[in-house]
Amino acid sequence: MKSDWTIGQNLPSYGTRKIGTINWLGVWTLYIKEVRRFLKVTGQTVLSPVITTALFMTIFSIALGGRGRIVSDIPFELFLAPGLVTMAVLQNAFANTISSLMTSKMQGNIVDLLLAPLGPGEMTLAFTLAAVTRATLVGGFVILSMFLFVELSFPNVWALLYFGVSAAIMLALLGIMAGIWADKWEQSSSITNFIIVPLSFLSGTFYSIDRLPGIWHDLSQLNPFFYLIDGFRYGIIDHADGNLVTGVIYISILNVVLWLICYRMFSSGYKLRP
Repeated sequence: MKSDWTIGQNLPSYGTRKIGTINWLGVWTLYIKEVRRFLKVTGQTVLSPVITTALFMTIFSIALGGRGRIVSDIPFELFLAPGLVTMAVLQNAFANTISSLMTSKMQGNIVDLLLAPLGPGEMTLAFTLAAVTRATLVGGFVILSMFLFVELSFPNVWALLYFGVSAAIMLALLGIMAGIWADKWEQSSSITNFIIVPLSFLSGTFYSIDRLPGIWHDLSQLNPFFYLIDGFRYGIIDHADGNLVTGVIYISILNVVLWLICYRMFSSGYKLRP
């Protein structure tokens, strides 16, 4: 009678998949999982922000007498539209990553992610790409809804793409950081209500910062959301209140720093490992 070892020797040998420097299959799998997660509730994750933004546009441009008003020699509703689009992109990119990580932590399945053959950079990349996908869908539909109110043109497509994608990346990374740091839903809601929303509203979405006096004008230019909205507005209506070169450099450096922080949080297992 053959021993167990001999029997094991005769079993067929199956090849193992080799993983290169970057586990692209793993990144793609996690990305698809995250995209399917928010697409299962499209009404909440995509359609709801579009309707909310359209209501903002209706209230500010019609109900509050926005039509006929001029901001920086531009009709108010035309000035407002790019800001509302960017604000929707910012908030939905942030919501996608923070909700995913918080749900995984609350349900206890975050361990499954840590056991997968994915490095910290690969996890950061997959979560960020999924958030950018959701933000792009929301932003695209919001732009379409804006045509109900104003006639938009796109004279600077490079600015539209750069600042739109950069906005989604920045808030996706901030969402990852917040999702890892927060221990309960109240903490994640506090970050949204007391940091993300105020920075969005105080970034020149509804007004030109040129109207702000002295120190308030200077402080506004420290707000990264201002450069994102201002650059996106330049891409659509060819008008910017700030320096675009400064905005590109500032946002690029900030996104790199945020990426490194997320990488470090995943690699150290901060608040993720039991």
